[in-house]
Amino acid sequence: MNETPPLDYRIAFDQAPVGLVLSRHRLMIDCNRELLAIFGATREQIVGRSFEVLYPTADEFARTGERIVAQLNEQGRYADERVMKRVGGAPAGELFWCHVSGRALDPRQPHAAGIWAFEDLSSRRVLKVAFTPREREIAALLIEGATSKQIGRQLAISPRTVDVYRARLMRKLGASTTAELVNRLLSA
Repeated sequence: MNETPPLDYRIAFDQAPVGLVLSRHRLMIDCNRELLAIFGATREQIVGRSFEVLYPTADEFARTGERIVAQLNEQGRYADERVMKRVGGAPAGELFWCHVSGRALDPRQPHAAGIWAFEDLSSRRVLKVAFTPREREIAALLIEGATSKQIGRQLAISPRTVDVYRARLMRKLGASTTAELVNRLLSA
């Protein structure tokens, strides 16, 4: 009789088909192989480091942290799509779209401890146009269906400023409506 070996949860974590990170106070305490592959990194470049190394800029890291706290639901869950940065290897510094979802173990202390999943979207969505950090944030929120007022509140800017950035994005992608812009962002 051919017996299946018992499931070892460490093996399941390491072999998961998405990148996984365990965190404490926005430091990456542990990660799996897929996360290292997604970011082109070694364990030494990730474990014990701040999530900031995965972001295009320090400002984007800080604002995303604020957005997570503001949008965490009652179960401590959060998800979005954002532009991230590869850490090492040949693609070091390359920016790419990533779906990030996670859970704070205690919703009252969102950054104290959590588990986060990362999915590389670059095979479906390529960054063909250079965006500023603020344009990347607004693009990510537009994809989620947020209005100018909602984006303004989340980013602590006026809805009019959001409209200015939306117009820039539309020009860069050759879109004439917001719906067309979102469609191009999703397919870009």
